[in-house]
Amino acid sequence: MPSAVYGQQPVKLTGVITDTAITTALLFTFVKYSGDNKVTPCVAATDVPCGVVQALASINEPVEVVALGETQLQAGASLSAGQLIGTNGSGQAVHLVPGTDTTKYVVGQVKRVVGGTTAGDFITATVDCMAPGRAA
Repeated sequence: MPSAVYGQQPVKLTGVITDTAITTALLFTFVKYSGDNKVTPCVAATDVPCGVVQALASINEPVEVVALGETQLQAGASLSAGQLIGTNGSGQAVHLVPGTDTTKYVVGQVKRVVGGTTAGDFITATVDCMAPGRAA
């Protein structure tokens, strides 16, 4: 019997709740752990992302977060396919250079860019926030 699901599916964090309201401006941005089973938006370029938020949520409500796999992401600056990415102070994806951005965490790679990528535009990326490493 054929499967109704095609292709690889992302790994999502289960049962996490947000301690910050996830508004439209925060959709498809990086979040970090803020306590037991809680997430909050990344607010510093040196934060350790645990995933990318996928849906709107109110404070103390469950929220969908992709930790591993393909996802949309808000760009924080101009990006190109193949570039390594991490977070900026707004939770948006920015290009990181190993050996230069040594205090920041590489958690993905740009897969597709449609049109220009200025802050707030959307890209497609593969992310792996399961065990992030610094861009050393």
